[in-house]
Amino acid sequence: FFFFLFGFVVSESPRWLFRRGKKDQALAALRRSCSEEEAQLELREMETLVHHQNDQKAASVADSLLQRKYVVPFIIACVIVAGNRATGIDSIIGFLVVILKQAGMSASLATIGDVAVKVLNCVMTLVGVALVDKKGRKFLLKIGTGGIIIALTAAGLAFLEFESKRVDVREKVQAAVSGGGLTLPVNEATFGPAVGGRPMALTVFYSYGGGDKVDTVRSDDPDPVLKIAPDPKAPNTPLLIKRAMYGPVPTERTGWLVTACLCLFIAFFSAGPAVVAWLALSELMPTRIRSTGMGFALVLNQAVGTGIAAVFLPTVGNFGYSAMFFFWAGCTVISFVTAAFFLPETKGKTLEEIEEYFETAKLSPDLQKRGA
Repeated sequence: FFFFLFGFVVSESPRWLFRRGKKDQALAALRRSCSEEEAQLELREMETLVHHQNDQKAASVADSLLQRKYVVPFIIACVIVAGNRATGIDSIIGFLVVILKQAGMSASLATIGDVAVKVLNCVMTLVGVALVDKKGRKFLLKIGTGGIIIALTAAGLAFLEFESKRVDVREKVQAAVSGGGLTLPVNEATFGPAVGGRPMALTVFYSYGGGDKVDTVRSDDPDPVLKIAPDPKAPNTPLLIKRAMYGPVPTERTGWLVTACLCLFIAFFSAGPAVVAWLALSELMPTRIRSTGMGFALVLNQAVGTGIAAVFLPTVGNFGYSAMFFFWAGCTVISFVTAAFFLPETKGKTLEEIEEYFETAKLSPDLQKRGA
C-alpha cells in the first residue's frame, strides 16, 4: 500500500525526459536530487553526449549495439549481478538452520544462530550503505567478494573434515525398502561401530519418481530410526535410494566454526555485493540500452538464483555440503576478478561520464576533474 502511494511522488528519469525533448522537466527532476549547479552541469553533459552521438550517427548508417561502449559495461553489469546470487546467499539464508544442524549445532543453538546471522545481515547492510559513497563501489565489491571467498572456503573445509569420513551404505539402505516405504534403525547393529566414539549420522538422498528429498537421522536422536512412508501421490512408484552416507556426527566445535564462517560470509556480503551489485547495475548500463539491458540482467539474476536452488539438494545429497560451498566460492572468484580488474570506479561520476569512459577507455581531463 505504501509502495503504491509513494509511487505518485517519484519523478521520471531526467535522462528519459531529456531524450523526449522535455528539457525543462528533466532539469526540474535533476533539481530534486542535487544542487542547481550540479543539475545544470548534468544537463549540459546530456546535451554534449547527445550531440556526440548524433555526429557519430551522421558518419555511419546505424549505431551498432555491438560497440565497445555498449557491450563491455553490459557484460560487467551482468557478471556482477549474476555473481551476487551465485554466492549462494539464497540457499544459505533459506537453509541456515539445516546447515548449522548438519555442522554439529543443536536444534536450539542452530535457531539462535539463524536469528543472529539475519540480524547481522541487516546491520552490515546499513554499514555498506554508509560506506558506498565514501569508499567507492569498486573498493566495497573487492573487499566483499574477497571476504566471501575466504568464508565459503573455510566453511567448505570444515564440512569436508567430517564428510570425508563417511562411508557409502546405499545398497544396505535400498535393500531395507519394503512395501514402498522404509523403516531402518540407525545404530551399531545395523551399520557397524561408531568412529572415534562419536554419535553417527545417516544421510539419505532419495526420490519417489520426480521429487528429490534429503533426510538425516542421528544415532543419538530420541528415536534414531529412518522412516520414509510410501508416497500416496505415487503408489506405484518405487522408492529409489540415490545415495546414503553413514559417518560420525561433527563436533560442536565444528558447528561453532561453521557458524563463525557464515557470520563472516553474511557480513562481507551485506556490506559489499548486496549494496554494490544493484547500484553498479544502474550506473553501468549505457543510456541507449538501459531499459533492455537492465531487464536482461534482472532475468539473468533470477535464472542464476533458480539454478542454484535447483542443484542445492541434489548436490548436498550426492557430494555433501562441502561441494556446494566450494562451488559458491569458485563462482565468487569470477566476481572478485571482475571487480578488481574490469570494473571502473563510478563514485562521484555522472552517467554520461561513465558512458564516455567505456567509449574512449579513459575520461577526458575535464571529466576526470569532475569525477574527482
